[in-house]
Amino acid sequence: MTIVLKNIKGDKVIWAVAALLALFSFLPVYSASSNLAYLYGDGDTFSFLIKHFAHLVLGFLIMYGVHKIPYHYFKGLSIIMIPVVLVLLLATMAQNTTVEGANASRWIRVPFVGVTFQTSTLAAVVLMAYVARYLSKIKDQKVSFKESVLPLWLPVFLILMLILPANFSTAAIVFSMVIMLVFLGGYPMKYIATILGSSFLVLVFFMLFAKAFPGMFPNRVDTWVSRIENFVDEKDTPGDYQIERAKIAIARGGIIGTGPGKSVQRNFLPQSSSDFIYAIIIEEWGFVGGVFLMLLYMFLLFRLVVVAHKSEDTFGKLLVIGVGLPIVFQALINMGVAVELFPVTGQTLPLISSGGTSIWMTCLAIGIVLSVSSKREMSIEQELLDSENEENPLEVLREAV
Repeated sequence: MTIVLKNIKGDKVIWAVAALLALFSFLPVYSASSNLAYLYGDGDTFSFLIKHFAHLVLGFLIMYGVHKIPYHYFKGLSIIMIPVVLVLLLATMAQNTTVEGANASRWIRVPFVGVTFQTSTLAAVVLMAYVARYLSKIKDQKVSFKESVLPLWLPVFLILMLILPANFSTAAIVFSMVIMLVFLGGYPMKYIATILGSSFLVLVFFMLFAKAFPGMFPNRVDTWVSRIENFVDEKDTPGDYQIERAKIAIARGGIIGTGPGKSVQRNFLPQSSSDFIYAIIIEEWGFVGGVFLMLLYMFLLFRLVVVAHKSEDTFGKLLVIGVGLPIVFQALINMGVAVELFPVTGQTLPLISSGGTSIWMTCLAIGIVLSVSSKREMSIEQELLDSENEENPLEVLREAV
């Protein structure tokens, strides 16, 4: 254990928060998996716990390996990975997987392994690193909108167009984070306004086209519309059923909850271990547990800001915000859906919900953040070492010899 701790670099608080979230996740995942165990298995929830454990172990191995990579390498890696994720997204879309007529092409199966992988989550991390690289490159330069269209916005919209038909919520989150990042990176507001207006028109055209020619290609436009209508008008739809069950779970939880493993609504919520796990957490741990979990994510946000502020260059600052902030943003959306602040989105709770891809890509993003923070630590250590050598003439003489 001592050897492992010595090899761990980067912000120790972020390590601690990630580990705490992962450890806490075992109880709600084990409890909430009972529904899946009886629907798709023999009723044994232990196998789901083992699977979740394996996902977390692999995720933390990814986090550890990535945080050892000097963060400036991600500049070149983001350029290399853009065409890779485009190919992966195209392969995912080409499957034309549908569920009740709606586009469900979100996963591809890894050959020889048999594991499914959601390509849009990898594309999101790669895209944020790519945008951070471009913004750091043009820092202090006067770039026209026309000059930025091909190197910046073409990859952004290609990726979003490939994600949108099957996963509107992920496309919307990625687009929002890109807009946030270019704003923080000093991209002119008039250009951002142009992008926002153009994006809105493209989205409206896409929805109208999908409505006019429903058999042209699989899409989820009807699902988006029904979820928004359900959220606004409270119509009786499947999404309304999930929300109602989530609200019942939250109401049962009260202040201190019913106790670990004593949830009732886990047997009725279709996505109790993933999309609506926050409702199960409040049912079992109460208002206290729900607030504690939210504060953990807020503390993670605080540490992200600290790491970004201490970063030595613009790329490091933007990279931390670009890959780190979406984790907290997704967590808040998941919690907001459970308490009916937002329409149903299908977003998981990072490091808490079951699901391999979500855990792995969250760990990848945290690993990148830790890589940036570890560079700062190494710089401080080098400064201290240089200071000690200056105070010790014999050490200077020894190094010279």
